[in-house]
Amino acid sequence: MKTLDMTRGKPSALLLRFSVPLILGNLFQQLYTFVDTLIIGRKLGVSALAALGAAEWLCFLMFGFVQGLTQGFSIGISRSFGEGQKDLAQQGVFQAVCASAGAALLVTAAGQGMLMPLLKWLRTPEELLEMTYAYLQILYGGIPVSFAYNMTAAILRAFGNSKAPLYAMVIASFVNIFLDMLFVMGCGFGIRGAAWGTLLSQLCAFFGCMAALRKIEQARVKPENRKLRGRMILEQVKLGVPMGFQNIITAAGGLAVQSVVNGFGLLFLAGYTAANKLYGLLEIAASSYGYAISTYTAQNAGAGKKERIRSGIRAALVIGTVSALLMSFVMTVFGKTILGLFIADSRIEAGAAIEIGYQFLCILAVFFPLLYTVYILRSGIQGMGNSVMPMLSSLIQVLMRVVCALWLTGIIGKSGVFWGEVMAWLGADIFLAAALCGMMKSISKVE
Repeated sequence: MKTLDMTRGKPSALLLRFSVPLILGNLFQQLYTFVDTLIIGRKLGVSALAALGAAEWLCFLMFGFVQGLTQGFSIGISRSFGEGQKDLAQQGVFQAVCASAGAALLVTAAGQGMLMPLLKWLRTPEELLEMTYAYLQILYGGIPVSFAYNMTAAILRAFGNSKAPLYAMVIASFVNIFLDMLFVMGCGFGIRGAAWGTLLSQLCAFFGCMAALRKIEQARVKPENRKLRGRMILEQVKLGVPMGFQNIITAAGGLAVQSVVNGFGLLFLAGYTAANKLYGLLEIAASSYGYAISTYTAQNAGAGKKERIRSGIRAALVIGTVSALLMSFVMTVFGKTILGLFIADSRIEAGAAIEIGYQFLCILAVFFPLLYTVYILRSGIQGMGNSVMPMLSSLIQVLMRVVCALWLTGIIGKSGVFWGEVMAWLGADIFLAAALCGMMKSISKVE
């Protein structure tokens, strides 16, 4: 199984080579929730679609933490690979797996315990509470599966392999589509069927990544490297926990906004949910470039090639801006048509919900390059071994979203929630750009 050494070669070519499989893989991963939304919206109606929307940020709260934590665990592995230290990389793999197993148990217990109190705190409408709880209870019960998939995928990326997670996700996505149709449309399991489809599909993705990982010679942990090393685990935790909490902070802001949106009624919530699903698909390239630049900067930092870090980040920003403009075009031209696929109630309800969602998409489209810049700057800083600044940038995003949801909505109406996203991106970009400039100046002084 091939790995990718990103310490040599043209940065833009390397980033694209690494990113394209990630984009395709993440696209298929997003099909999990996209298909859930499509089938639920058309089969079960606006109320079920709104219930899915009420679960949106609680899903991100938990699974964003898992994703950030495991990605942080893998940064040290990537650095060791860039340094050419095979044994150290294998030790890192073993520590990361052990740390993930322990974290999975703790996070699963915490998730089950806090689920219902969180739903009530969010003012989830009574008519949606049961459906939303049933959906999330199943997904939260599968947190160990999420840890298993995200950890194996992160290790593969650390060794420069972005194709294996793609293949695993393609298979899993088709499994998810089949299970959704079987459980929701065929067996009539309702929203629970969609949750089970997602969980079982992610299990398939884990098996695919695990099979690929076994073929990477550098990742086959020799017996002498299978020992718990407290210092190494601590270093991984220092990187992983801030990255996990970065997503928790983001989710906290989203939950605060969600509590406001829940009070705007089912139609607004349905339109907002449908728009967020399309928004999630269109930011896939942004997260993929983030993974690419994180691995790129980590490997080059390990190899001591500081100038390549600068050129790589510049190349990523150009690629990201072009991609964002393409996604903006899709939002404005095809957004209303795609939103119409989700909702199949009466014409009046569908039309109102679609207009709400399309207004959201149009606002986002104008400023979409700001979002891609956030991902690239944040991940570049993380790859250089600093996970605190990215976490603080998430706090800035939270503050902007909450302020707009609570204050701006009182001035310009419900659309203030939409503008909160834009202000969150802008605030994070300013902070991250300043932080990155400071780090690069420090590097220049050392050189």
